Amino acid sequence: MAVLTIKVADETLSEIDALARRLDRPQSEIIELAITDLAERENRDLAEIEAGLADAQRDDFASDEEVSLVLAKYAPSRI
Repeated sequence: MAVLTIKVADETLSEIDALARRLDRPQSEIIELAITDLAERENRDLAEIEAGLADAQRDDFASDEEVSLVLAKYAPSRI
């Protein structure tokens, strides 16, 4: 396992300390979990964005009819 030195705001460190005490876990474990969660979430979000861009480059958009069907399903009908 690698060692990483980072700077964090005093308030953030206080929050990490408090959480580590409440969970009875070391600070390093809390920080590692946070970094892992961030990396997974960002990678997932970027993959979805890239897939959407690929769809757009192929002109793969919903038709007006498909959009209307979805809107009709979720939007209240207008009188």
